This record gives sequence, structure tokens and C-alpha cells, in this order.
Amino acid sequence: MAKEKDKIRWGILGCGKIARKFASDLRLVEDAELYAAASLTESRLASFSSEFNPVKSFSTYEALAACPEVDAIYVATPHGLHYDHTLLCLRHGKAVLCEKAFALNLAQAREMIEYARKQKIFIMEAFWTKFIPQYQAVMEIINAGQIGEVKMLQADFGFKAPEPRVQRLDDPLLGGGSLLDIGIYPVFMAQSILGKPTQIHAFITPYESGVDEQCVMTMKFAGGALAVLSSTFAVDTPVEAMIAGTKGRIVMRGRFHNPSCRVELISENDEVREIPVDREDGFGYQYEIRHVNEGLRQGLTESPVMTHADTLMLMETLDRIRKTCDVRYHVDV
Repeated sequence: MAKEKDKIRWGILGCGKIARKFASDLRLVEDAELYAAASLTESRLASFSSEFNPVKSFSTYEALAACPEVDAIYVATPHGLHYDHTLLCLRHGKAVLCEKAFALNLAQAREMIEYARKQKIFIMEAFWTKFIPQYQAVMEIINAGQIGEVKMLQADFGFKAPEPRVQRLDDPLLGGGSLLDIGIYPVFMAQSILGKPTQIHAFITPYESGVDEQCVMTMKFAGGALAVLSSTFAVDTPVEAMIAGTKGRIVMRGRFHNPSCRVELISENDEVREIPVDREDGFGYQYEIRHVNEGLRQGLTESPVMTHADTLMLMETLDRIRKTCDVRYHVDV
């Protein structure tokens, strides 16, 4: 059992940019070990293995999933592939931390979670933002009533995609489009604070492939709160979140989803106070890794923080947004 081991032995499926950040932060977790990595690209696997020195390197995902020494696998491939790769790992009895977006649609997400539940295997969407100190500080401020009742939320995420574009950004087969890639962060922030939206309106600027280059969303929630959210690959945006309540507001400046962001508490009199948070070295993935390790040692199959219900509600909302904008993937019914 994982709880009896000195270290949780991790495998990483896919050796791209985000996998490298995850592997780097894995070194900061005392009870974690990078045991194995897999990539279908020989040069990428060689480069990754040279930098991070996993005990084993595999040229197929099947071999990684079947490796008996691996306790948990981080699925770091494009989200259009998460369904297949996560089920592969689960069928071999491996705990899974799957990068977001968790799947292409709600139907896939349900099947992944239901399989894990049936087999009593841990599975969690890798929504790292929920575990960073800044997010924790914001939720504590809101729950303590310091800004009163939240009535308005605004959040954006945008960057100008370099040319030539990376295939995953606009390929429908890979779940391309700004919404699932980066728009998921503003949507997540809104739902974390306000719950499930009762009404959604959205507009996109499409790529030639039909997926969204830009997306703007407006949402209404029970109690009358509103959210204005956006994502774009066309231009750089501030990547900030503003949460306004009846007694003040919070602004998350400088990449609100990231542990590098600053949290400002602004009073009704416009007095600004920066909220201090502890900042560790690394990219910020160590927080969710520690959480998963703790869950595995406790024998859990579901995170009490990033729950299965959280993931399913998020996927349902993303489906609703895409339907509003007529953005479809091949797996949609």
C-alpha cells in the first residue's frame, strides 16, 4: 500500500512543457519520487530523462501504466487525449492525477470518474490553482465575510499565440480552442466562489478549424451575482481576477491562477492592502502533489478539496458554453 511506503512513486505520462514543471516541483516534495516517465517521441523522452533522471523511461504509455512499481501517474498530454490515457492508467490500477481540462466533455469525464469509483482507485483533476496559497487566502477572506456578499466577478486569461501555432491550440481532435486551454481558469474561479451558473451567454471568434480563438462569457448565479469572463489566443491580457462584494473587493494581480500572483484587499473606502502569503520555490505544482500523496496514504479514492463533483460541474459548464457558441468536438453527441 502507498501509505506504507517511504515515498510515493510517480510516473509522468507525456513529457512536454507542463510535465517538466511538474517533474521539477516533484523534487520539492519529500515523500515523492519520480520513478518513471513515458513519451512517444524518442528525442523528447531522452531530453526529459537526462534532465530529471527517472528510474525508468518508457517509449509507450502502456509500458508506463503496466509498471508495477509506480503508485500514481500524472497525465500531462493534451486534453483531447486525457480520456484514453486516464482509462489506460486506471485499467492497470494506477492512481491518476489528470491535467485539466479533465476531458473533452461531461460524458467522458463521467465515464472516467465512474470507472475509478467502481475500481476504488484515486482520481483527481490537476487543478493546481485550488491548492496554491493565494487561492486559499482569497477563499478565507470571502468566507470570513470581509468583502460582504459577492455580487460581481471578472476574470480574464489571454496570450498572443506565437506563429506557427502549436497544433493543440486549434486542432479540434486535441480539444483545441482557448476555452478548454485557458478559459477554464476564469470559469473555475467563478464557480469556486459563486457555484453553478443559472444562465450563460457566450461569444467566440473562431479559428478556421471551428474552435475558439477568443471567447467571452457572461454568467448569472443564484442570488443575482454576475460574472464576466474571457479567454483569448489573439492578444495578451492582464490575466487578473476581481471579486467585488458589498463591503469591498479582492483583486488577484499578475496571473491570478499562479502562485506568483499578488492578492489585494480593497475596502469600501478604496484603501488597498496586499495580503501576505508564503511563497515557496518552484512553479507551484508541489501543493497539489502533496495533497495527492496525503490522500493516497489515507487510502482515499477522491480528493476532499478538488472533488469529483467539482470536476463534473466544471465540465458541464464548459459543455454549456461550447453549445452556446456552437463549438463541437468529435466526441460530442
